[in-house]
Amino acid sequence: MSETNGANLIDLQIMWNRLIAVVEEQAQVLLRTAFSPIVRECGDLSAGVFDAKGRMLAQAVTGTPGHVNSMAESVKHFIAHFPLETMKPGDAYITNDPWMGTGHLNDFVVTTPCFKDGKLVALFSCTSHLMDIGGIGFGPDATDVFMEGLYIPMLKLIDQGVVNETLMSMIRSNTRLPIDTEGDTYSLAGCNDVGCQRLVEMMEEFEIDTLDRIADHICDRSREAVLAEIAKLPKGVWRNSMVVDGYVRRNFPIRVLRNNVVIFEGALESLKRFKDDVNEVRAGTECGIGVKNYNDVQEGDQIECYSRVEVARTL
Repeated sequence: MSETNGANLIDLQIMWNRLIAVVEEQAQVLLRTAFSPIVRECGDLSAGVFDAKGRMLAQAVTGTPGHVNSMAESVKHFIAHFPLETMKPGDAYITNDPWMGTGHLNDFVVTTPCFKDGKLVALFSCTSHLMDIGGIGFGPDATDVFMEGLYIPMLKLIDQGVVNETLMSMIRSNTRLPIDTEGDTYSLAGCNDVGCQRLVEMMEEFEIDTLDRIADHICDRSREAVLAEIAKLPKGVWRNSMVVDGYVRRNFPIRVLRNNVVIFEGALESLKRFKDDVNEVRAGTECGIGVKNYNDVQEGDQIECYSRVEVARTL
C-alpha cells in the first residue's frame, strides 16, 4: 500500500481491525498452550501489540482488563531498561515486578520485539497468571512482596533465540509446580512469536514498512472517542466505596466538569492510603483519571480524563 493511494481512513480502519485479529490469535495461542488452568479455563491473560514508543495499538478480546493495564505499563519499563537500539531479533524480556509490570508475583509478563527486514517495527507483550511461584501461596495474607514468592526483575528471557537457562533453572527451583511454571513461561514467549509472524505478514500484505501512520490514527481516534463519551456525562458528583479482601475502602468522590474530572474532598488522601489497605500497586490503579504525581495535585484540581495514572514505585 503506497502513501498516495492507500493511507486513507478506510484502509487505516481495516488495518486497525487486522491488528485486533493479530493479537486475538496471539491470545488464543497463549490460551491453548498454557499449563495454568486459570489461563486455559478462565482466560486470565492479556495480549497486545505496541509501537516503538510503547503505545498500545491493539489488545486481544480474550483476557482481563487488569492484565491489559499492567501489561501496557510494563512495555514502557521494558523499553527504559532495554533501549530499542539494543534489541535484536529473537530477544524476549520477562518480569513479574508488581510495580513495573504486573498485579502480583503470580503474573508473568513477557515482551518481544518484532522486526521486519531487520528493522524493529513493534513490540508484542502478554501476561498470564501462573498457579504457583513459591512463597506462602496465593491469597491476601502476605504482609510484604517477599512473602508472595519469587521476584523476577526486568531480565532477558531469550537472547537472539537462546533461552536464558540460568533464569529458567531459578524459576523451576522456586515453585511447587516446576513443569507447569516452565511451560507457562514458554507459552508466553511462544504466543508473542506468533504475533510477530502475523504482523509481518499483515505489513507485507498492505505494503507498509512502519506502523507510524496507523499508530497515530489509533491513538488520535481513541482519544477523541473517550473525550466524546466523557462530554456526554452530566455535570455532578458521584461517590462509591468497596471492600477488598476484608479491608474497608473510603469513598472516592469525583466531580465531572465538561471534558475533565475533578478530584476533591479528601480523595487524594484516600488514593494515597491505598498502599496501606491492600498489596496493590501502580499498574493496578490505572484508570481514566490522570494523576501525574499525587504530591503535585491539590484538592479541586482539574485532571485531564485521558491521561494515565502515575504512581511512584515507593507507594
